[in-house]
Amino acid sequence: MGNSAGRSDFEWVYSDQPHTQRRKEMLAKYPAIKALMQPDPHIKWTVLGMVLTQLVACWLVQGLAWRWLLFWAYAFGGCVNHSLTLAIHDISHNTAFGTGYTARNRWLAIFANLPIGLPYSASFKKYHVDHHRYLGGDGLDVDVPTRFEGWLFCTPARKVLWLALQPFFYTLRPLCVNPKAVTRMEMLNTLVQLVFNTTIFALGGIKPMAYLLASSFLGLGLHPISGHFVAEHYMFLKGHETYSYYGPLNWITFNVGFHMEHHDFPSIPGCNLPLVRKIAPEYYDHLPQHHSWVKVLWDFVFEDSLGPYARVKRVCKLAEDPM
Repeated sequence: MGNSAGRSDFEWVYSDQPHTQRRKEMLAKYPAIKALMQPDPHIKWTVLGMVLTQLVACWLVQGLAWRWLLFWAYAFGGCVNHSLTLAIHDISHNTAFGTGYTARNRWLAIFANLPIGLPYSASFKKYHVDHHRYLGGDGLDVDVPTRFEGWLFCTPARKVLWLALQPFFYTLRPLCVNPKAVTRMEMLNTLVQLVFNTTIFALGGIKPMAYLLASSFLGLGLHPISGHFVAEHYMFLKGHETYSYYGPLNWITFNVGFHMEHHDFPSIPGCNLPLVRKIAPEYYDHLPQHHSWVKVLWDFVFEDSLGPYARVKRVCKLAEDPM
């Protein structure tokens, strides 16, 4: 299994997350950035195209041998379904229709969720708010691995297994770290997904449904696009807790690689994040950054200093929700 080495705890800090202060400074210096905080008029059509693409794929895989079904689920369906999860990420910030139409954003996210096979979008929205508000917050930010993960997945072979099982950890971790009451939107998300899955199975049998679920599991596991899970916040350089990636995979992932920019301005849609860097290059160009998600995964597996423990954590005071 490999030799246990590397970190034995998280990187605990006693300062606030950096993005709040950066946001204030940048808006004061570059008020033009506010003009970028507007809905993306194209995302709904992109989502529609991807969902329809997966429906066509469901029809095509019915006659495939299982080995080819799994191949295409990884090579093609995994890219589409992973991209759909990142569309849901963007939509969770109300970037499709604007903050004045939150219900439309939620329903578009549920629609984008359909090919993923498991109800995910409503729960993601609920927890993702905390990821931005309490970045690295102990017991609040469920993007940070648990101590169990840090302790167990500490060798190269175990880290590969951890990367392959990311869909399970992202699903189960919130229930262990910060359980919350089930919302009405989560119940609706589940109901719509069950109706969709039943319809796919009734019309096409087991193979289309297996293709969709395999696309999600394989595409969100040990897959090149999954490098963004590690690239965004794992501490590749001490003192830095958020990193951007400026490689070509941004083209199919709604610019999620522009992650420093995203945390500075969560309300700016992914299509406009490159413009933030263009307007204020002195705030980004000197920062450590990634250029290959595959290299990120390789380094994560084989560098002793990297692993589930390589995350910045802090104790956060709960913000008071407005009445």
